[in-house]
Amino acid sequence: MIGLLAKGLSPARYEVHLGLTTQPHISQDAMPSTVDVHALGASRVRAAAFKLIRLVWRLKPDVILSGMFHVNFLVLLLRPLFPLGTSVLVRQNGTVSAALACGNLPVYTRILYRMLYRRADCVICQSQAMASDIANQFGIADQKLAVLHNPVNIDAIRAGSAEHLAESAHEGWAGPGPHLLAVGRLSPEKGFDLLLSALVIVRQQFSTADLVMAGAGPEEESLKAQCHELGLESAVRFVGHVDRPSAYFRGASAFVLASRHEGMPNALLEAAAGGLPIVALPASGGVTELLRNQPGAWLASEVSCEALATSLLSALKVLPAGLRFEHPFIEAFRMPNAIQAYERLIDSVAEDSRSTADVDPTLAERSH
Repeated sequence: MIGLLAKGLSPARYEVHLGLTTQPHISQDAMPSTVDVHALGASRVRAAAFKLIRLVWRLKPDVILSGMFHVNFLVLLLRPLFPLGTSVLVRQNGTVSAALACGNLPVYTRILYRMLYRRADCVICQSQAMASDIANQFGIADQKLAVLHNPVNIDAIRAGSAEHLAESAHEGWAGPGPHLLAVGRLSPEKGFDLLLSALVIVRQQFSTADLVMAGAGPEEESLKAQCHELGLESAVRFVGHVDRPSAYFRGASAFVLASRHEGMPNALLEAAAGGLPIVALPASGGVTELLRNQPGAWLASEVSCEALATSLLSALKVLPAGLRFEHPFIEAFRMPNAIQAYERLIDSVAEDSRSTADVDPTLAERSH
């Protein structure tokens, strides 16, 4: 998401720098020439601290935007060491209460949220439910919270789906189906284990149903072992991380979101942009708000493999092969609309910073 934002911000109004804490590089065609990329080359996020401080002092940005909670923690922890007048925006990419309740995070995570998020000039959330959750959990003032949609390159996704039309069979769809697609990091919160158990139930009525899992992560081996135990080895294909999930959209019967907890997942938004039927667990208030009573979306009653199987069966029983939906809700996430909202927030925060700090006027119109 941060990459899309960096590409979308107006180069006429902003000097944009993209900092990579642990990622060693980014492909040359992934960013326009107007975006300067700085790879810090750290082995882990917290090891990037000194390099990040040096980078910030060299660039002296008006605004820093961070987009993952552990990077947010680092940036906010270091904020007192940044140049005077540097504003910090952090984007929360999940529902905090659900993530903490899941038990997969260190016990001190709640303390870090409560201590550090108050240092941000603004905390960006993807839904009102997420913003309310943060306010209730940590007492963040309403004026420090903003609800902004993720930017989604809808036109590129639709063009990519068409581009891969001739490759759909090669890209993993074979047999009569129905074909299910799931995209995301192979980690516990994404609920792929629930999806595999649900697939066993689905195949009792749709014996040729199959699944493509696009993603990589720490749970890959355990999920493959679960496939073996459930007798699903011939029905499930692990394809690893893919740069363009839209390559699989053409042949998919439905996209499945099986997450136990989630903010506003880009994989879901991209599937909606591609017109796929969507079957989802109620992973967050934001997901529920987005999909409830929407044509082409089947929202499960609870987070469980049984509820997911029920929703999958309900969808598959009425979906003819290849049916696609407009999903009008996706228009709010279209790149120009979402980028403009981010630009308004950046301008507002930068203006507030300039009014309270003595800033070199030659920097006044730049945001990084």
